[in-house]
Formats: sequence, C-alpha cells, structure tokens
Amino acid sequence: MRALLLHHEGDTVRPSIEDVDEAQLPEGDVLIDVAYSSLNYKDGLAVTNKGKIIRGEYPFVPGIDLAGTVAASDSPLYAEGDAVILTGWGTGEDRWGGYATRARAKAEHLVRLPEDLSLKDAMLVGTAGFTAMLSVLALEEMRVVPESGPVVVTGASGGVGSTAIALLARAGYTVAASTGTASAHDYLQKLGASEIVDRAELAEALTAPMGTGRWAGAVDSVGGTTLASLLATTKRHGCVTACGLAGGHALQTTVFPFILRGVVLYGIDSNTAPHAKRETAWARLTEAVRGRAFKSVETVIGLSEVVEYSEVITRGATQGRVIVDVNV
Repeated sequence: MRALLLHHEGDTVRPSIEDVDEAQLPEGDVLIDVAYSSLNYKDGLAVTNKGKIIRGEYPFVPGIDLAGTVAASDSPLYAEGDAVILTGWGTGEDRWGGYATRARAKAEHLVRLPEDLSLKDAMLVGTAGFTAMLSVLALEEMRVVPESGPVVVTGASGGVGSTAIALLARAGYTVAASTGTASAHDYLQKLGASEIVDRAELAEALTAPMGTGRWAGAVDSVGGTTLASLLATTKRHGCVTACGLAGGHALQTTVFPFILRGVVLYGIDSNTAPHAKRETAWARLTEAVRGRAFKSVETVIGLSEVVEYSEVITRGATQGRVIVDVNV
C-alpha cells in the first residue's frame, strides 16, 4: 500500500509518501481499498504540525475521513465489494487515517455509502459537510426555521462554512456569510448567501453583555470572541451551533443570553455522533449532492499535494472542499 506517513523527529514532523506494509495497519475487522479522502482544517494542522491533533504513535498516517470499497471483512455487517464511508472515531488522530490506498476499521464505525452517492461525492461532503449537516439538524431540532430570521455562518469560505451555506440556502433559510476574504464574496453569494458580514465585525468583543438580537441562528466554526459575539446577538429562543476553534478555544461570555433570551448553545461533535444520526445526516447530504447544492466548492488533489495544500488550509486561504484522490 502507498501512504502519506508523518515521522516525528524531535520537535518537527516530516511528511513522506512511502510504500507501507499492510501489517502496520491498526486492528479492525474491515479492510478497505481507499478511493478518496479529503483535506480538512484539522488535517492541515496535523500535517504541518501546527496543532496537537495526532494522539497515535509515529510514524502515522493522517486523514480524518475516507471513502472506499471493502477488500475483506470479518464482520457480518459488510462484505467484499461494499462501498463505505468512514469519518470520526479517532480516524487520522488516534488511528491511521485516509491518506493511504488501504485502511482498516471497525465495522461499527463505518457507514454504508448511500445508493445515489459516489465515493468521490462522499468526500466532497466528508467530515466538513457531515459536520455542517449536523449543525443544520441541530437548528431544526431547536425549531429554528426559515421564518425565524437570518442564520449567520462563520468561517464561511471553509469546508464546514461553505457547505452549511449551501445546505441552509437549499432549505430556504436567509443566510449571512461571515468572512475576512474579500475575493470570496461572489463565491459565497453563488452558494446562497444573501448577506456578507466582515469577519472583524463578529470577532470584536462586545462592550456590553448583550447586543441587539440579530440572528435567529448561527453555525460557528471559529470559537473565541466570535462565538461570544454570536451568543450575545442572537434573537430570543435562537440557537448557535459550535463545531470549531480556529479563532481560539476560550469562551468569555455571560449567562444573560441563556436566561434572558433562551438562547441555546449546541455543541457539534461529529467524531462520535451516534450511528442513527449519521445515517440521517448522510441521507440528507445525499439529497443535497443530488440536487447539485455544492458542486462548485470542489478541488481535487493527489497525495503528493497534501503537504502543500495543508499549508494553504491552515492560513484560511482555501475555498470549499479539497478532495484527495489517494491513487494519484
């Protein structure tokens, strides 16, 4: 098998594409021929060693998601030839991930590829799209509907943000996109954003515990002062979903949005989402892909380009989803 291996050398990590013995794969009852993975912000941090993402032993294969075909199975759940998706459950963090031509996984961690979804489109969605869909489902669960008012999406040009915009617009919501990239405005509007909000506006700490209620809901992948600002400016009985910390892990807020406006802060954990919720999310995502909701957000690269694009994604300079064809 061929893989992108990270070698830990002192305080640095050295990436290298190598031929690897399959015997080094982690334990699991399903062996997968990987077709595609994707490049997420978390992957970029792992490959560039800019964040403490990898908890497994080095040398290590990163890549937090993958789609492929079952090569061999010791589980009654899957047979040779079945198409499957793997996201979460420590993939690319604790266990070797998707940046290889083969992977081994536990059967209970896999999701069967929906009938109308291709392996490539599964990674067009990937962990970022799956996280975005979980965020949309959370807003719906908290009864934030299109009639409730506008929903703001932060980190709008990234994988989670761009997919969330497309999903929300497709569902009839009025979407505001928060970005600091002027060149992304046209792109975000094509995805379905009706308003562009400067990232700096939301990143600035408020001088009062609460501001004017502006948003019915929010999908936040930034964290930090941006998340605090969203909580303080969300309307009564609104919902803010939180799935990232690109802007910092600390949250300085007060209880006022919660006890005076009934605002809900809904954490999104795509890593260990229950299987039933995964199937619901992937079914909805398949409908969106079939409806060409976010075909315009696709960039395809090979394994040899992952290191280069990891630097780009950690600078916040990518648009949409980056798919990795591991066989190129």
